[in-house]
Amino acid sequence: MRQKLVAGNWKSNGNSQFVEQLLGALKAHSDQVPSEVEVAVCPPLVYLAKAEELLRGTAFLLGAQNVSAFEEGAYTGEVTASMLKDVGCQLVIVGHTERRSLMSEEEAQFADKIRLVLQAGLQPVYCVGETLEQRRRGEALKVCREQLLAGVAAVTPEDASRLVVAYEPVWAIGTGETASPEQVQEVHACLRQVLRERFGEQADLIKILYGGSVKAANARELFALPDVDGGLIGGASLVAEEFLAICKAGINA
Repeated sequence: MRQKLVAGNWKSNGNSQFVEQLLGALKAHSDQVPSEVEVAVCPPLVYLAKAEELLRGTAFLLGAQNVSAFEEGAYTGEVTASMLKDVGCQLVIVGHTERRSLMSEEEAQFADKIRLVLQAGLQPVYCVGETLEQRRRGEALKVCREQLLAGVAAVTPEDASRLVVAYEPVWAIGTGETASPEQVQEVHACLRQVLRERFGEQADLIKILYGGSVKAANARELFALPDVDGGLIGGASLVAEEFLAICKAGINA
């Protein structure tokens, strides 16, 4: 049985004081987090070292929101997978829809990032998801399938179990809209099948998270779906009480 994973993506929010307050609150109430649920926080890049220091000795995992598609070298402003490993990261988000839509990044770059993340001994959390227009045209499964296959092109069967996939329907991110349980399960089941075709039995070890306005109020229902192994949480991860409630929902799913 796959262990549930709840990862908080803070995006470009917070400052030093906020990091201390939020992580302090999470640590103070860490006894509320079921041991059966893995929990990760992904602060902005500049606060990763501070977060690592604050979380040291706890069960919380540390993740980065992005990574360079290059190894070390003359790439001004880039942060490599090995650097993220060096500051204590265990996870790296790759391919978030905001990287696609705002930064014009594409699957070929994501495939390079995933390869380098795995090479550095980190766990990639690869995001896929359709726009509202694509869903209305009946293309949701096709889009997610193509994004997934392109992103994991360089992943070997031996490394497949370290991969995490996150389904994030673009139309449900930060909008308050959430895909119905039926819609979520349909896409997750499709992604699981794609992974089985690509990696065989190893696919059953790969976590598939749902991200798209997950809240304490709907987390339990979403996490109970057969192919949903947790969530990639946006705005709700910035409020300790809400985030902890989502984490607790993982054990009741």
